[in-house]
Amino acid sequence: MTSHHYDVIIIGTGAGGGTLAYKLAASGKKILVLERGNFLPRTKSNWDSKEVMRKEVYRTSEVWYDKKGKALHPNNHYYVGGNTKFYGGALFRFRERDFEEVIHEDGISPEWPLKYQDFAPYYNQAEKLYEVHGKRGLDPTEPPTTEEYPFPAVSHEPYIQGICDALKDRDLHPFYLPLSIKLNEANRYLSHCIRCNTCDGFPCLINAKADADTNGMRPAITYTNIRLLTEAKVTRLHTSASGREVKGVETEIAGQKHIFSGDIVVVACGAINSAALLLKSANDEHPNGLANSSNLVGRNYMAHKFGVVMTLSTQFNPTVFPKTLAVTDFYWGESDFPYPMGSLQMLGNVNKDKIIAYGPPMMPNIVAETIANHSVAWLVITEDLPNTNNRVRVKGEKLFIDYTDNNESAFNRLTYRWIEVLKSIESRHGNKEVAAHIPQKMTIREVGHQCGTCRFGEDPQNSVLDINCRTHDVDNLYVVDGSFFPSSTALNPSLTIVANALRVGEHLLERMK
Repeated sequence: MTSHHYDVIIIGTGAGGGTLAYKLAASGKKILVLERGNFLPRTKSNWDSKEVMRKEVYRTSEVWYDKKGKALHPNNHYYVGGNTKFYGGALFRFRERDFEEVIHEDGISPEWPLKYQDFAPYYNQAEKLYEVHGKRGLDPTEPPTTEEYPFPAVSHEPYIQGICDALKDRDLHPFYLPLSIKLNEANRYLSHCIRCNTCDGFPCLINAKADADTNGMRPAITYTNIRLLTEAKVTRLHTSASGREVKGVETEIAGQKHIFSGDIVVVACGAINSAALLLKSANDEHPNGLANSSNLVGRNYMAHKFGVVMTLSTQFNPTVFPKTLAVTDFYWGESDFPYPMGSLQMLGNVNKDKIIAYGPPMMPNIVAETIANHSVAWLVITEDLPNTNNRVRVKGEKLFIDYTDNNESAFNRLTYRWIEVLKSIESRHGNKEVAAHIPQKMTIREVGHQCGTCRFGEDPQNSVLDINCRTHDVDNLYVVDGSFFPSSTALNPSLTIVANALRVGEHLLERMK
């Protein structure tokens, strides 16, 4: 057992922790960053769909449990950069109205204590830091901004451009997906990204994704005041006798227990593991878990209502990089359904190993390859509504996700409304093609958009964190990941997590003056 003191300790290196480390690096403060994983190894298996999709070589081997006690193998990753190493890089700003109270058919999405205009300057910074490509003025629901995207939109390949044009012919408003990839289409010889077919859901062999590792942690650790310890799993936080201050960060490194202390401690393990760490850190002053006087730590867990609509067609699809298109025309509903429905975006390349991984058992390779070469896949996202009974809890060493579906009618309506749209554009190639549109709902093992387990607010009775993401109960403890979300919206959470980390980083710099 050893003890070292730092100005700031950051636990986790994902979109929240990695960005915060970047923000604080130039301060000169002594900062320790603890990451339970290591740097993701660069090997040919990074782009091997059999290894990534079927063998799941990069996913955690952890076993969690659902509300019935059934074993759950989460789609979660522990590396420097966290789950951003595997994301598709879709970085959306939340809509202005997302920060207000929104009435859904199945419940209420609560008002945020801060509004879009409070996040807007940090969205600007976040888009620059994560090299977001896009084009303003095409997304009918986009929030206001005076700044263009830092980089031009990623172009559609011909097959996807055909879909885009056909959607416009149906009076819809498809737009370029905002993407954080290091692509230079004007001068390809200067481009890191090569527009390969193994991006969304894969680690990048050539570090061409703008993620929390390449754009956050790696620039941060060039500063001598930043110390990054990998394969360092934080197991518990210890407080002072009063319970008002974290005095020790208990960490397991190579089988040995180490205690680190810091003036400020920031938990950024992802919404699930951040909540679990606070719950596991219960003591006499915090009998229900650290910073849990509200009894809300772990509650209001959200991860979006996900589905995939796969179009299987007689038309061969030669597209290599399809994840360039999105649609939000149904985000706030439609004329005969005055409730929010959600967003749609292209998924990454559908290959035979992904088909085998998610399809029926014993599918022959030749069948899977034929399907992959004649298909295109859409991600359907509907808002997951906060519910105190949807929660992360721990019992001994076991982690449970108690989750019950909600907002089902909006999700189902969006799914089948989109299938109607896709059927209406089947003749886009000039000759009538035969197509099948196959919906598949994702399960709770898909935790890439996890949020909401330590919501922020001004009232300590109905929130865990204050508006600066400091816990109400513990003076030097912050949570900076998706945990702070009061609602999940129906858009990818990463850019808002990044923007908030930059915002909280600014607050911490002021606090440490």
